[in-house]
Amino acid sequence: MERLPLKKLVLIGFMGTGKSTVSKLLAEKLGWKRVDGDEEIERLENRLISDIFAADGEAGFRVIETNVLETILASEESSVIATGGGAVLSEINRELMLSKGFVVALKASPEQIIARVKTDTARPLLQGDAEERVNLLLEQRKHAYDFAHLTIDTTNMSAEEVVAAILTQHMIS
Repeated sequence: MERLPLKKLVLIGFMGTGKSTVSKLLAEKLGWKRVDGDEEIERLENRLISDIFAADGEAGFRVIETNVLETILASEESSVIATGGGAVLSEINRELMLSKGFVVALKASPEQIIARVKTDTARPLLQGDAEERVNLLLEQRKHAYDFAHLTIDTTNMSAEEVVAAILTQHMIS
């Protein structure tokens, strides 16, 4: 009997690698529900991510993030999930993602990431010199996304090309 592909496609990657854009297109193509981890956290907590960081610190935010991720992955519905860039920092989160879904890491060059996120004021980890922060965080998280089933470099790809590459790999996995 042929193994059915997992019903959860989990997109991980550093901020600005295309998780939100790709997840929307992918969900549309598959006819699946799209869930954005950060949007779900804001909805359930009824406050902005930046406010959670300000009130509870990064550690407090990460606890909420794990609980929300667990809830999303426990759902029976076929879903494309865009995680927050730091969701992979927790071993619990990595294990959850691997056990419940097909994990795709999106990556991009530091220059491309900086170009994509430098004007975004809603990113609490980019306060100050965005370029310096991106390079520092990229260095700290250099191997954080290595556990994925599939890695795609989105630097010179359109969102459509990324989706096509994921679908090709997901269907044969």
